[in-house]
Amino acid sequence: MIFRRYRSSAAVLATLAASALPFPAAPASATPRPSAVTETAQRDADALRDAGVTGVAVRLETPRGVTSVRSGVGDLDSRRPVPKAGYVRFGSTTKTFVATVVLQLVGERRLSLDQTVEQLLPGVVSGAGNDGRTITVRDLLQHTSGLPDYVYDVFPDPSAQTYFDNRWRSYRPEQLVALAMRHEPAFPAGTGWAYSNTNYVIAAMIIEKVTGRTWEQQVHERILSPLGLRQTDTPGTDPFLPHPHASNYQQFAVDGSMVDTTIPYRPFDSGADGSMTGTARDLNRFFAALAGGKLLEPAELAAMRATVPVPQDSGHPAGTEAGLGLFFTPLSCGSGYIGHGGSGFGYVIRSATTTDGRRTITVSAHSRSAAPQSAARQEDTLNDLIDHALCRTTQAGR
Repeated sequence: MIFRRYRSSAAVLATLAASALPFPAAPASATPRPSAVTETAQRDADALRDAGVTGVAVRLETPRGVTSVRSGVGDLDSRRPVPKAGYVRFGSTTKTFVATVVLQLVGERRLSLDQTVEQLLPGVVSGAGNDGRTITVRDLLQHTSGLPDYVYDVFPDPSAQTYFDNRWRSYRPEQLVALAMRHEPAFPAGTGWAYSNTNYVIAAMIIEKVTGRTWEQQVHERILSPLGLRQTDTPGTDPFLPHPHASNYQQFAVDGSMVDTTIPYRPFDSGADGSMTGTARDLNRFFAALAGGKLLEPAELAAMRATVPVPQDSGHPAGTEAGLGLFFTPLSCGSGYIGHGGSGFGYVIRSATTTDGRRTITVSAHSRSAAPQSAARQEDTLNDLIDHALCRTTQAGR
């Protein structure tokens, strides 16, 4: 799930390298000096901690190897460190998996991006000016449908009490869409851009209509199994993360206490728009394979990467554009990266890969602030972390 300012997840890439010097080898007990990439990643992870995030984990992968850095604590009570290779919630990064399945079906000619929702799911999108006859599959995947976001119906009061009162409640996809249909669209389909989780609830319903199998089954069969992503799952309403994992903390009110929200909020954490879990290693492998053309044929990958501008007030870094289930973001050193992020109560995750899939990073931050200035600072610091990591490795030829 993605709310407001935090829009995408990511992990940071760093490499430990010992120089081969023309001198006798150092004793085995000597600690090699971290590489400049590692030092930059650690510095930026510490900056995110200093901005108020309780725990941070970064995993950066390049052709030269893997570097993982951590900062902060994994639990405010025990003060234990953020676990290495811990399990995390993917949040809206789930959407990239769902979009990949849809585009595979397009490649198999079982579906078309230009088909309308009404053709595929008659009568599902209607009411309050919403019209499934004008909304295409492409509009759903690219957030150009104008459909209202159901999130505000299932969490109307941003308080800790609402979280505790409703976190065990679950909805069927049809119920979530029906909630959204009570509100007018933001704009006529295809004429603007606005992020709406409702789009991917409907996309999952289309997958099941076309294949006869759920989106979860399709993700496992088409992506997780072929890539060997054994630590990634589609847990549905199961609220518990495998161990090890860091705890997540949400500040619901400015100057309020940090509330342990490691248990997800089922009303919007159990579907195709944001329910998957796994590890940074698996996320990096997925995005590298996607960018490298291992999951989609060239025509479908090109369609996925065809972008439209994202409004400046959308919470994304400047210059970000939206594709089908992913975003393109410019790098300060030139070119850019593709990826997606996600967030829920108490966590933000962002995954990014260079367009060739050779340098990939996932960053997880395990708390969120209610103070707008603090939240903005944390977001900017997270964006800088990704930019520095991918630029540093690019400039270093890694």
